[in-house]
Amino acid sequence: MSNFWTRTISAIVYVALFIGSIYSGDLLHSQLWGGIILTAFLLFVAYGCTMEFFRIVKKQGASPCQPLGYLYSVVALLALTCISCFNSVQGYILFGIATTLLPIAFGLAAIIQLWNHSEQPFREAAYTMVPMLYAAIPLGLMPLLHYSYNALVMVLIMVWMNDNGAYMGGSLYGKHKMWARHSPGKTWEGTITGVVITLLVAFFIGPLFNNAIAWYHWLVLGLICSVIDTLGDLVESMLKRSVGMKDSGTIMPGHGGFLDRFDSLLIATPFVFVYLTLFVHI
Repeated sequence: MSNFWTRTISAIVYVALFIGSIYSGDLLHSQLWGGIILTAFLLFVAYGCTMEFFRIVKKQGASPCQPLGYLYSVVALLALTCISCFNSVQGYILFGIATTLLPIAFGLAAIIQLWNHSEQPFREAAYTMVPMLYAAIPLGLMPLLHYSYNALVMVLIMVWMNDNGAYMGGSLYGKHKMWARHSPGKTWEGTITGVVITLLVAFFIGPLFNNAIAWYHWLVLGLICSVIDTLGDLVESMLKRSVGMKDSGTIMPGHGGFLDRFDSLLIATPFVFVYLTLFVHI
């Protein structure tokens, strides 16, 4: 029972901080301050995800260039948030530089390995870049979903409902393991329950957040969130189990670390953004 209350209180704090940062601009009647607060929160999450990722791969014996990894993550996230939160020309320029310099960034990470005496230098260079691609860029896309489509909170709801539905379904009647190698607790019954609940939420609640997005688009987005959510959770489990870890961190008592809480969102957000960009014109 004590663990239940620990998880509940931790989840309430997490949700309050996330939702509060998203709507801070409306509460303060200032998009500028809202953008600053949301950016600060996402930078905090990006830092935590990067720190946990480096901690995990170091257990594999890897030695990525951590200062460069943090720098790449900050630049990429700031570029995207400048575009979405402030519609800033500087943001577009910064994002353009960050994108065009990716090959140079990787080359610099590889060059540094000349002094690192690693037996797998290109692995270290690749690991240096992963936090930017895995965490910072997806996090930087979240304000674009909020300010362009007002869909970010709905994406959060769909992901959370899928997680909770899968947990409840698996606990009540889950029997057939889905992917025992990477996540022994995940069952097909739980996964299907999560998908069904997410689709229902998408159909009935999605239009309330943005009625310019047709109901069938919301159904597709619900399917994307539920399926990619499940796969994203498996990817993070695979990463942790490769080094024998149960949780990526301890920042959220009863839940784990940053990667444990944001793994699904990090994977799902780019898919949602691409779908909205290509198929939804509002």
